[in-house]
Order: sequence, then C-alpha cells, then structure tokens
Amino acid sequence: MKPRKLLSIGAAMLALGGTAAMGVIVRSTALATAAPNAKKAAQEARAAQKALAARKAEAAVAHAEQAVANDPRRADYRTLLGQAYLRSGRFTAAAQALRDALALDPDNGTAALNLALASIGTGDWGGARTLLQTHAAQIPATDRGLATALAGDPGSAIEILAAAVRAPDATARTRQNLALALALAGRWGEAKAVAAMDIAPDQLNARLVQWASFARPANAYDQVAALLGVRAVQDAGQPVALALAKQPDFAALTPAPTPTPTPTLSVELDPAPIPVSEPAPAPMFTPVPIPARTPAAKPLAKPTPTRVAAAKPAKPAVASPAPVRAAVGPFVVQLGAFANAGVARDAWQKLSGRVPALGRLKPQGATVPSGSASLYRLSVGGFVRNDADALCRAVKTGGGTCFVRIAAGDAVASWYKPAARVGLAAR
Repeated sequence: MKPRKLLSIGAAMLALGGTAAMGVIVRSTALATAAPNAKKAAQEARAAQKALAARKAEAAVAHAEQAVANDPRRADYRTLLGQAYLRSGRFTAAAQALRDALALDPDNGTAALNLALASIGTGDWGGARTLLQTHAAQIPATDRGLATALAGDPGSAIEILAAAVRAPDATARTRQNLALALALAGRWGEAKAVAAMDIAPDQLNARLVQWASFARPANAYDQVAALLGVRAVQDAGQPVALALAKQPDFAALTPAPTPTPTPTLSVELDPAPIPVSEPAPAPMFTPVPIPARTPAAKPLAKPTPTRVAAAKPAKPAVASPAPVRAAVGPFVVQLGAFANAGVARDAWQKLSGRVPALGRLKPQGATVPSGSASLYRLSVGGFVRNDADALCRAVKTGGGTCFVRIAAGDAVASWYKPAARVGLAAR
C-alpha cells in the first residue's frame, strides 16, 4: 500500500508520491578518487539537487555520493547526500551521512534537523530529542516543534509551537504543525479547533481521520516515512569509502578555497497536505482565579482600613480592571463570527451586559476570509487553558455561545472604548 503523504518537506525534501525508491549504492572502487576534484564535486552536487527537485531519488543518491567522493570536506555535500538517502527511504545511510556533515559543521541546523528525522526513522528517539535540543537555535521552531512531537515528546512540541503560533509572522504551516502535535498528544478537541483555522469545514473530518491513522504507527519508521512521502527500505548504510573517519589524514587537511557553495537545503513542513487538526479538548480556559486575584490587590491600595474589612472584598469582584489576565497564555475564547465589526460590537455590548466576567475583559477582533466574503471574529484572550475553559462556561451560562482556540491574529478591537471607571474614593 502506498504511504499517504501527510506533510511535505520543502525544496530539498520533495515527497516521492509514495513510490518505493531504493538508493543506489555505488561500489567503493567507483567512489575512490586519486585526489579531490572540487569542480567535479560541484557539478555532481548540482545534478543531485536537480534530481531531488525532480523526485528522482536514485539519481540524487548517485550524484550526491560522487560529490562527496570528490570533495569529502564539504559539509553541505554530505548534508545533500543525507537528504538524498532520506528521499530514498534509507534512514541508516542518511544518519551516517548527516553525522559526518555535523562533524564538519557543528552549527548546521539543516543537517541537525534531517539527522533528527533519520534518527526517528531508525528508532533512536532519545538521540533525536537530544539533537533537537542541542540545535534549538539553528532549527526554526515550526520544524523543531513537529520533529519533537515525532520524537515522542508531544508535550514539549506543543510548548514550542504554541509560542511560535503567537508570533506576528506565524503561518498556516505553524498552526497546522501545532494541531498535529496536539493530535499526537491525544488532545483531539484542541487539535480540531486549531486545524479549523486553516482547513475548510468540509475537509476537516477527513484530515482528522488521516491523522488518527498517522498517530498509530506500526513501526519506528512509519511516521517519518509518511512525513517524507517515501517507503522505508532495508538499508546497509552508506558506502564505506565515503565515511568521514575513513578519509586519510583528514584532521591534518586544511580547508582550501572552494567554489560558490550549493544553496543550503532547508526543511519545511507544508500545511496544505496535513489531514486533520491537532488534538484539543473542548474545555480549555477558566478565568475563575482572575476575580480572586484582582480583589486581593485592590483592598491593599485602600487608605481606610474600616471600609476594607467588610465592603471591599465584595466590590472588586464586580468591578475589577479589564486587563486582569492579559497575555498570560495562548488561548482565546471565541464569542462568535459576524458580518462586520459593527455587528460584533453590538453583540459584545449585549453579551458583556449578561455575563459579568466579560465586563473585566477587552474584546478582540480579527477579520478572516470565508468563501468569497469575510467574517469578523469576536473573542477575548490571553488565557491559560483552565481560565479559558471557565470563562467559556460562564458565557454559556449567561446565554451566549463560545469555544476555545489558540490565538491567531486576534487583537484588541478598534471600536473598544473602556468605560469610565468611577473612583470609589474620589470624594
């Protein structure tokens, strides 16, 4: 059965469309060279890149092996070779080539990310996690988060991706990777909510079903193979002649000027092919603790101890400041989606009048596409999961509707004007 492509891996890791591609191992005699030939190596590297782009894994491996044989000191050529092996479903050979690439260039984030994927494919989850942590600064959070989830630590992956999703430049790919990480953590409700931000409603359930299958691998290499769109094959490793340790007097060789290096190959996870939203249960946030903390600060500021004793604690619960819990967490409570900001403003005024907890918060808005038109989403946010869940329950008790999701472009509504606060001690 052909593997189903869940994610695509960027320029250097184009999916093979499910075909089984067995890398060609060139015999040692063919790889041996009398002396390094930088020009020949550059030509072979370019040919390997073209083969990768054309999804011709066997040809990519053959050319990349020749590039390394002709210029064994180039870390980018070894990285290219490792990616070609990955594209062929040869995870053992890929791990060997990429370890050599990191030995030559310890700060190569591309090699580190690809090595982590190869390690996961060979069942070395612990080694993959260590690699991702060690090279955290060199690997984009979007890719590092998903790779961490595949390495058996979806909890840490969610933390990494939730922070990335809050960044101003967050993309659909980042949100979908977060959704998949939530799914791998078994939090399907949240996964669905996050995935729904970028996936059409009529496609959402199909993706969730696909993710459910993805979350139950039969072999260590299943998920990485599906991620790359390849089929794992039996692998004896890369040719011995290419091993870095086998190069004569390698440590004594001094780096010589080389031609313009081939472009660095990056790994990116494409959101489009991702099937379902990440796991996320319906209950998420609760602003219950908010009122309790606000009153505690109010009474201390009161000059007259006599009033504070009985009357004070009750008043703050009704009139606590709006930004009590702002920007504490990544979750928002969505209160509805309306035709425009004016309709949303009217809905806010009615709902905040019925639900006292909303009166302490600032409404947020975001315009999102909906078919050929657009909708204005009304929400309140900046919560941790329990607080958002509690607030949503309060809204429903007050007759409103809501659900919890990860923040995505939500900002304080331009039409919001805080009500003038009446000072209790103004006289």
